[in-house]
Amino acid sequence: MAALLLDASDVRALLTPEDCVAVLEEAFATFARGTVVQPLRVVAWRPDEHGAMASMPAFIGEPPILGAKVIAVFPANRSRGIPSHQGVVVLHDPEDGRLLAILDAGAVTSLRTAAASALATKILANADATVLALLGSGEQAREHLRALCTVRPICEVRVWSRTPGHALEFAKRALDMHGLTVRAAKSAEEAVRGAEIICTLTAATAPILRGEWLAEGAHVNAVGASTPAFRELDAEAVARSRLFADSRASLAAESMDYLGALKEGAIGEDHLLGDLGDLVTGRVRGRTDHREITLFKSLGLALEDLAAARMVLQRAREQGRGTPLALGGE
Repeated sequence: MAALLLDASDVRALLTPEDCVAVLEEAFATFARGTVVQPLRVVAWRPDEHGAMASMPAFIGEPPILGAKVIAVFPANRSRGIPSHQGVVVLHDPEDGRLLAILDAGAVTSLRTAAASALATKILANADATVLALLGSGEQAREHLRALCTVRPICEVRVWSRTPGHALEFAKRALDMHGLTVRAAKSAEEAVRGAEIICTLTAATAPILRGEWLAEGAHVNAVGASTPAFRELDAEAVARSRLFADSRASLAAESMDYLGALKEGAIGEDHLLGDLGDLVTGRVRGRTDHREITLFKSLGLALEDLAAARMVLQRAREQGRGTPLALGGE
């Protein structure tokens, strides 16, 4: 069987937010069972630190798949009107290494990142949470709104952007796409005060979310800061929360949201209660009281990319979608 090239339109047509949440739930259960081999990502920064290239390989044992994501991240692309994430996800046969597929990494990344937040929200947020605050108004904000609406009955949305016009544009698009009225907040604090679910989705290098703003019972998905160069949460936000991560190893190596709070003495290393695999399998308790604040720190893992890409490839084969490639040998 020839390898397939699957572009962004293929990825989005073949994988819904609901399906991606289910796929990641299975993948994190596999992760918890210890059948995933996943080194920390390797990042090569430009000398001026205005962009980076990252490599994220992994092997998933159940069902088996081998592959990697290679992606360039240039946050300034947003001002140019092009996605900040540019790259590919490659899937290989784990038995002989044959190339199976090449997928658009930007589409895979946006879908799986939002799905991971939705999975954490499904487990950690109060069941009756309806008020959502989005700090950031780009592609991840759009995908998070789609995904979170599948796990909670969202009826009020606030969005904040460092560029006010972008928040207004997002609000209009959300009304057109979802029928939801979205209020563009004048400040991050205005968006967060009283919100029950908060998502930080920016390329901030200094905190934009302060713990003093968080209401009792809130759930936070901290998503934008995936390397030590970026930080979205102040120490109080982390200290006030029951903290969970997608990966313990990634948190300790890559999260300045966590490392900053640790360095400032606001928390100890025991503040991390578990990872998403622990939550999915019930090894650790998530929310224990409706008044608690919960925090999911998302760094982004290769297993998420490969699990989502495997589903896309399976459906592409079933539906005859994609472009065959004369690479790797049939």
